[in-house]
Amino acid sequence: MTALVVPVVEPRARFRDLVGSEWLKLWSLRSTGWSLLLGALAVMAFNVGTAWDHYRYWFAYDEASRASFVADGLALGDAFTGNAAMVLILCSAATGAVAMVGEYGSGQVRTSFAAVPARGQLISAKALVLAGVQAGFGVVVAGGSFWVSQAVLSLRGVGVSLGHPGAVRLVVASALLAPVCALVGMALGALVRRGAAAVVGAVVLLLFLPMVLSEERWLTAVLGHATPFRAWQRLAGEGLATPFPWTTGGAWLVYGGWAVGAVVVAVLTVRRRDQ
Repeated sequence: MTALVVPVVEPRARFRDLVGSEWLKLWSLRSTGWSLLLGALAVMAFNVGTAWDHYRYWFAYDEASRASFVADGLALGDAFTGNAAMVLILCSAATGAVAMVGEYGSGQVRTSFAAVPARGQLISAKALVLAGVQAGFGVVVAGGSFWVSQAVLSLRGVGVSLGHPGAVRLVVASALLAPVCALVGMALGALVRRGAAAVVGAVVLLLFLPMVLSEERWLTAVLGHATPFRAWQRLAGEGLATPFPWTTGGAWLVYGGWAVGAVVVAVLTVRRRDQ
C-alpha cells in the first residue's frame, strides 16, 4: 500500500510578525542608535543656540528691534530654525537609506526574501517601522527644541507657549518632516543600492533642489513648493513673502504625497528587481 504524503504548507507570515522582524533588524544596525542620538543633539543645538544668542545679546538690540521681536512672534522662529530643519532632513534621509541598503550590503536581504516571498508586505513593514521610529525621533527633537528654546527666551520674558498662534503647527510639521524624509531615503536606497549614492541623492533631491528653484517664476515656484523642505517652511511660517503664495493645506498634502510616493517606489523597485 502506498503511503499518502500530505504536503506541509508553512503558514503565511503575519504582518505584525514582519513588523517585529523589521524592528529587530533596524535596531541591529549599530548606526541606528548613534545616528538618532547625534542627529537629535545637532538639531537641538541649532535651535537652542539661536535662542541663546537672542537671550545673550538681548540688550544689544535697540528698543524698536526688541519690540518687533515680541510683536512679530519671532521667538517661535527660534523653536525650530531653517538650519535645524536641514540637519533633520539629512539625518533622517541617511537613516532611511542605511536601513534599506544595509540589508543588501550584508546579504541578509536574500534570507528575508526566502523567508517572506511577499516583497510588498516586507517592504511595507520596513517602511512602517522606519516611519514610526523617525516620527518618535521627530517628536523628541521638535518638542524638546520648543521647550528648551522658549525656556531660554522666557528668561527675558519673550518666550511663547504652545498656545501661541502657529506653535502647534510648527512642532507637528517639524516632527513629521523626519519620517517623510526617512521614507524618501529608503526609496533612494532601494533604487541605487549604495549607501553613499543614496545619501547624495537625498541631499540633491531634498536640500539642493528646493534651494535652486526660484520663487520669482510660477513654474519653479510651484516645483519648489512641492518639495518637503519648502512645505516645512510654509507650515513653519517661513518664506511667506512670495509672488506665488500657497496654502498650509497644500503643504500638508506635499508631506503625504512624498511619504506615500516613497513607499510605492520602494515596493515596486524591490518587486521588479528582486525576483
